[in-house]
Formats: sequence, structure tokens, C-alpha cells
Amino acid sequence: MKRKMVLSVLVLASFLGALVFSLSCAPPKPEPVKTGTIPDGEINPAVWGQVYPLEYDRWKMTKDPKPAGLSKYKRGYDTDKVVYDKLSQFPYLALLYHGWGFGIEYNEPRGHYYMVIDQLEIDPSRLGAGGVCLSCKSPYARILEEKLGPEYFKMKYIDAHAMIPKEFQELGVACIECHDNKTMNLRLYHPAALKSFPFIGLDPAKLSRQELRSAVCGQCHVTYIIPRDQDMKSMDLFFPWQGSKPGDISIENIIKVIKKEPGYYQSDWGTGEWVQKVTGFKVAFIRHPEYEFYTKNSVHYQAGVACADCHMPYIRVGANKISDHDVTSPLKTNMRACQQCHTESPQWLKDRVIAHQDRTVSLMLRSGYATAVAAKLFEKVHAAQKEGKQIDQKLYDQAKDLYLEALYRVIYLNAENSVGFHNPSEAGRILGDALAFAGRSEALLRQALAQAGVTVPPVVNLELEKYLNNRGKKPLNFQPAQLVPDPYGLQEKLTPAASLGIPAGPAPK
Repeated sequence: MKRKMVLSVLVLASFLGALVFSLSCAPPKPEPVKTGTIPDGEINPAVWGQVYPLEYDRWKMTKDPKPAGLSKYKRGYDTDKVVYDKLSQFPYLALLYHGWGFGIEYNEPRGHYYMVIDQLEIDPSRLGAGGVCLSCKSPYARILEEKLGPEYFKMKYIDAHAMIPKEFQELGVACIECHDNKTMNLRLYHPAALKSFPFIGLDPAKLSRQELRSAVCGQCHVTYIIPRDQDMKSMDLFFPWQGSKPGDISIENIIKVIKKEPGYYQSDWGTGEWVQKVTGFKVAFIRHPEYEFYTKNSVHYQAGVACADCHMPYIRVGANKISDHDVTSPLKTNMRACQQCHTESPQWLKDRVIAHQDRTVSLMLRSGYATAVAAKLFEKVHAAQKEGKQIDQKLYDQAKDLYLEALYRVIYLNAENSVGFHNPSEAGRILGDALAFAGRSEALLRQALAQAGVTVPPVVNLELEKYLNNRGKKPLNFQPAQLVPDPYGLQEKLTPAASLGIPAGPAPK
């Protein structure tokens, strides 16, 4: 018995000794290697790059043009170095935006690296709103807003830009705008975003990691309103999301905020930013509403896909796996991001994207030209009124309300940067409604003009040449080679080339 006890003690001692030995000699748990720390408030991406060199190297690649010919409709900065003029691509925009900086020079953007550089090179009419124009372009905008308060919004753009340290006056999006410097966690940075996400019931401090992988992009890839005082000075900046909720920021609610409908937005400041010269109406504007459009019940959003999944997919760099900070369209990386989930070939996937975009472009042309026709009829109405003719006010008011509904929908889809692919069914819904609103507005205006004894031809001449040529200080002219033809070749039946008032463009492909 005693011998058995001694043996048991020896076995237990051996086991404990082996356990202690294994714990003390186990290899250390892998930890990320940090070569330094990032100071609070550090703007300079190069300092962040000392700690995260792989991501920094990819971020610097946003400066490089991408292979030409991979995207049919979005060719902002490809190796052909052609700058695409959106007013030549979609000429009805020149008429609709006449009287506004976007009606003078409106180019396809070149990407994150060029965000401020594009502003410095574009016609100065685009910067008339003042310092507020820097808000989603420079990481210094937040610092200027915190330092200067409301004065920042209305001061001249050139004066606000001059307050940025000289070595960073061309710096576009920077690390600090998306990341916490200590934890590298994603976070919202811009004041307008911090102010506006609560409009839809979201606390920026409580967003999940996956929500932030879209929300950090949604700080800037959203539409916004710059309210003006009675002297048309910029006073603030916010997203028109009042009355909406996550996953349901609709164009209808955005228009209600723009129109300052009670229950959506009330303020002494106006939401009209410019006067459309063709109609004389004071209207607002809608910019790059990617976040609203994508999250409005799209298939990919409902599947839990975030912006970063498609535009910043994970890649291998040596033995490391990182999120690609060379942010671009999946079309320009041979659909690599799509193949994380889809097993089909890159060409099959690309064909699906183009099919959706072709349908969107056809509806952009239908609704854009229909809205332009309605605008020209308002021009005729106002000319008739100047001649002393009486116009039925009820018909006029109805036509104006319908016209503005069409106009804001046309602006919305033409400003969105995926040519409908982010949410194809929503694109069809919005542009279909725009077409219906514009057609109804045209019918009422024709009725009002006929009652006043004004004859309107069956096809209204849009006189586009006078809106397209001799634009701005450069000056800019229509570039027929850049005109986007109707993918289905039907627009000619609805808006004959002779009624456009511009040289004929290329034949549909």
C-alpha cells in the first residue's frame, strides 16, 4: 500500500512538473509589431505610415491612374488621363444646372488623393459657397470649424484654404478621418456626420464595426445641405436625414427636408442654394448620395455587405493580410472584390454590372431630357407673362411642384457615383418617378400656355449649345466625343437630335 502511494505521488509530481515546464517554455502569443506611436490629433499620413507602412503604401496608390477601359461609365482618372466632362456626357445637365457652378464645370472625380487638388483646379464658380466647400475634402476642415465657428462656413474658400498649413494644402482624405490613433478602430470624424447620424437614431459612438465600415465612408459620400442666411451666406452644414431611419433614407424624405416641410426641418435659414436661370426658381442641390442610396434596402446592404467590403477588399501583402487602402471601383480591379463572395468569372460579374448601369443610363436620359423640356416650358410661361398674358395660377403651381419633384430626382441619380449599381431597383423607381413627374408637369404647362393663346410646338427646342459652350473662365465647350449615347438607341424617338440644339453625337453602340 505504501509503495502504491509513493508511486502515485511521483506520477502527480511528474505531471505537474511537465505542466509548469510547458507553460514556462511555450512560445509567446503573436503580437502586432509597432514601430512607434501616433500622437493625438496627428494629421500627417506619413506619421501614421511609420506604424502602419503597408496600409500607407496602398493609400498612396490612390494617386495613380487606373487601367483605362475597365469601367464603361465611370472613367474619372484612368491611364488615358482624359478628364470627362459630365455636361458633355449628359447635355441636359448643362440646361438644368445653368446658373450654378455645376453648370460651368462638372468633371468625373479623380479619387481621394485629388479631393482638394480638384477643387483648386476647377472653375472658381464651384467654390462660391465659401470655406464650407472644404468640409468633406480636407482633414483640416474640422479644425477650422472648431476654431472659427460659423465664420468658417461663410468665409471665402481661398481664405479658409490659406489657413491650412502649407505642406498639407493639397492633402485629401487622411488616416485621422477614419481611424482612432491609439486603437486603430474605425470612428466618425467630421462634425456634419457627428451631428447628422443622430437624425436617423444612430449614436456615432455606439456603431458596430460593420456599421462603421460603411458609416466612415458615409461621412462624405452623402448628400448635404448648406443652409443660407438672407444674404445667401453659408451658415451650416448637415445631412437632410430628418424623418428618416437606418436603411430607409429616401429621396422623398430628403426632398421634404429641402422643402422645409414641418415635421422634417424648420429653420430661419433657407435651403435653396442657387437660382436655376432657365426657370428662375431658387432651388437646393443634391451631392453624391452614395450612403443613402446604397442603404435604401439594396440587395447587398440587406446581405450585410459594407462599403469597405467592395471598395477596400482584403489583400495579401507578403505574409500580411490588410484592407486595401487603394480605394477604387471593383470594375477597375477586375472584379476581385466581388469574387470574395461570388464564384462566377470576372467577365460574367462585369457583364451584370454593365447591364444594370445600361438600364440606369437609359432612364437617366429619359428623365433628364423630359425635365429639361419642362424647364424650357417654364421659360416660355415666364416670357408670356412678361408680354402680359394671363397664366392659370393653379396649373402653374401644380406644374412647378411636379417639376421640382422631377428635378431633385434627376439631380440625385446623376450625382450618385455608381450609375445605379449600388441599388438598381431603387434607381429604376426614382428615375421612373422623375419621368412621370416631368411628363405631368409638361402636360400642365402646355395646357396653361394653350389657354393663354401661346402655341407650343410638339417638340421643344432645348437650345443646349448656349448652355454647353463658352462656360466659365477657361472657357469650356461641348465635347461631342464624350456624349453618352442611349444604350438602347431609343432616346432619338423621344428627344430628336434636331431638338437638342447641339451637334449630333456618336451612334449608339
